[in-house]
Amino acid sequence: MTLTEAGYRARIVDGQISRLLSIAGAVCIEGPKYSGKTWTALNHANSAVYIADPSGGFRNREMASMDPKLILDGEPPRLIDEWQDVPGIWDTVRFTVDRPGMHGRYILSGSSTPRRDGIFHSGAGRIVSVRMRTMSLYESGDSTGSVSMKDLFDGKFEPRQAGDVDLRHLIHLVVRGGWPGYLGQSDSDAQFMCREYLRSLRSEDMKRVDGKDRNPDKVKALIRSLSRNVSTVVSNATLARDIKAFEDETLSEDTVTDYIGILKRMFFLEDQPAFKPGLRSSVNVGKSPKRHLADPSLAAAALGATPDKLFDDLNTFVFLFESMCDRDLAVYAQSLGGELKHYRDAKGREIDAVVDLPDGRWGAFEVKLGANQIDDAAENLLSVSRAFDGSSRGGPSLLCVICGMTSYAYRREDGVYVVPITALKD
Repeated sequence: MTLTEAGYRARIVDGQISRLLSIAGAVCIEGPKYSGKTWTALNHANSAVYIADPSGGFRNREMASMDPKLILDGEPPRLIDEWQDVPGIWDTVRFTVDRPGMHGRYILSGSSTPRRDGIFHSGAGRIVSVRMRTMSLYESGDSTGSVSMKDLFDGKFEPRQAGDVDLRHLIHLVVRGGWPGYLGQSDSDAQFMCREYLRSLRSEDMKRVDGKDRNPDKVKALIRSLSRNVSTVVSNATLARDIKAFEDETLSEDTVTDYIGILKRMFFLEDQPAFKPGLRSSVNVGKSPKRHLADPSLAAAALGATPDKLFDDLNTFVFLFESMCDRDLAVYAQSLGGELKHYRDAKGREIDAVVDLPDGRWGAFEVKLGANQIDDAAENLLSVSRAFDGSSRGGPSLLCVICGMTSYAYRREDGVYVVPITALKD
């Protein structure tokens, strides 16, 4: 019997955690605050210790600080929640499971990567990390799951009606976000909580990671700039210029780099890396990542973008919608052992999203809000895929347009799939 909380909604990452516990001594679940890491960890744990528990004057933290071995006793798998508050726990767990047959002993969960002082070993071969994001639409019950990404790669597909779609509902899904605790809340309440998330991050949470004071107003300006440039390739120098132009704040490029580094360590900011196809030709492939906040709802909240404002400003909503779709694609790709990337070359050819699988297959995805954009998106996919003719990597195994405003999942005569985001699953 595990410690699964009543009302727990299963997550796609559950299957990955179960598998990793069967082959590794410990699993570390990493991800942003409030994404559901603790509840998911409890779904696999038979005992738990909470390092951030204030009971007894933070007794658990004090015991772990004195000697991490004091908090390790308990039926395995044993959850150690917010382990990063006492970095020495990592080395103690690594040493404890450094024996043959020590599988599935511990689950570590945390919302940031700690300072390296106090950690002397990587944990390679002993502790395996798994990334947890906010809920995909399938996990939150907002996608029917009638179309499987795995089946698309395997060529298993039947056209089907995917249900009615509504622009205001798509806006609601972006504004509410994929936070487990916000499901069922009104848009206004969800946005209030997202604003509080941002306030806490810039005024308190960042300092907890490395002990450094940072200017909350400058952090706010950077987050707003990142939100304006979400789902795009944007350099730190460009962000610094954007902040000066739109926020009337001055941040040097070095300061932007420092702030972004800490936001990544908090899993608040995630890069969508560039796809490197290994072309034999001299095609110059871009190496810069796209950037996303942990959830599109945070970008909407940072910009003060209410549902009504987004309805009247679809140019802004399109980028937030793409970020939501990329989040879902990243969740589904990870379940297949793959990674979400993007493609952009010197000739201006782009692919919004590339799912790169460990067996060498890869799929190209364009993300479009309106059904009237499907033809152009399909043509772009076909055009870019031709650039891979004769490449060492080979062309894509899958071409797919992810669309918001369409009620049907189907395969076009040119071989390109069209799938509503509200029908997709892993």
